[in-house]
Amino acid sequence: MNDLYSKILEKIKVWGVLCLVVVLVSCQGQKQERKSHEKSNDYSPTDTVVDSFKSFIAGVAQEQHATLNGMVSEFVWELFEDMRGRFWFCTNHDGVVIYDGTFLKQYTVDDGLGGNAVRAINEDASGNIWLGTSNGLSKYDGKTFINYSVPGDPANNEIWSLELNDQGNLWLGTNGGVYTFDGQDFTEFNLEKPLVKNAKPMLSKNRVSDILIDSNDSIWFVIDGQGISKLSNGSFEFLTKDNGLTDNNVADVFEDNQGNIWIGTFYGGVSKYDGNQFTNFTKDGVIKGIEAYNFIQDQKGNIWFSSENHGIYRYDGTDFKQFTKSDGLATNTIQSIYEDQKGQVWFSTWNGLSLFDGKTINNATDKESWAR
Repeated sequence: MNDLYSKILEKIKVWGVLCLVVVLVSCQGQKQERKSHEKSNDYSPTDTVVDSFKSFIAGVAQEQHATLNGMVSEFVWELFEDMRGRFWFCTNHDGVVIYDGTFLKQYTVDDGLGGNAVRAINEDASGNIWLGTSNGLSKYDGKTFINYSVPGDPANNEIWSLELNDQGNLWLGTNGGVYTFDGQDFTEFNLEKPLVKNAKPMLSKNRVSDILIDSNDSIWFVIDGQGISKLSNGSFEFLTKDNGLTDNNVADVFEDNQGNIWIGTFYGGVSKYDGNQFTNFTKDGVIKGIEAYNFIQDQKGNIWFSSENHGIYRYDGTDFKQFTKSDGLATNTIQSIYEDQKGQVWFSTWNGLSLFDGKTINNATDKESWAR
């Protein structure tokens, strides 16, 4: 609570200055103020600041959840627990934070990491950790980082996804397309794309934001604004709005243990695809919100995913249960979901890390004090 009070007092000083500025501006700009009064007789700069201050106090009074001792300033893209039991937190621009069972340690470009935005993580059979960063591919061998630059256009080093196949080769989804990496050399992959009229990519028409290698060794590529390309036995199949996809702006693809493919989109909600037909739960009114992603399947077989501004959903095979701030989440906007080896489910939010222990959702520090 002392940290909370300190935070409030610090901000009160800032708001005091803002109030003074408003008073000075209102005195020096009487002509503009009179014009404003002509539009609204109830207008008052002081009232505006007071209302904003009340909103601020309400926000600060809400306890922030775990931020790994302040090392996470925004949010965590990916959470990961490796074979050694170390926790990896891949952040938006604070590098990676590792918990080794005793200490928290932050690594950034100053410590040898390729880029400070880390959006993808995987572990190979030898225990090497591979990180897709905003400035190329990084490998951590347990002691040091080794960085690799994808050849060609600089956009190729903006890595968004990485998958390991059975041969130990990496598939990389970048702003510039798809590359494979065998540990020494990069090879550009000729990705065939759907023909989407009036495609509206969010960042780049060549960006592959997600890659899934399913249980049949088919590879699913999510292409910015252009739906999905699926590679099976050397042939491509395309999924777009023209053949059942709810939205061409796909956010996430995930395979459950029954072989169903779950697809989250930015404007069409969440669907389940059994290989023949789509079931759109958002369209049917079962799920609130049109932006969905962050799929995982827990040890009990439940499917978890986030719905932007509507918290979390858990699907037990029959029913969907929604969890929101009123159930203990720090916010209703979730950036990533991960289940650890204990069966605890972690949620990265814009207001810290929340954790589900099997019964309730709370601040992660309530169960894992090291995550403070």
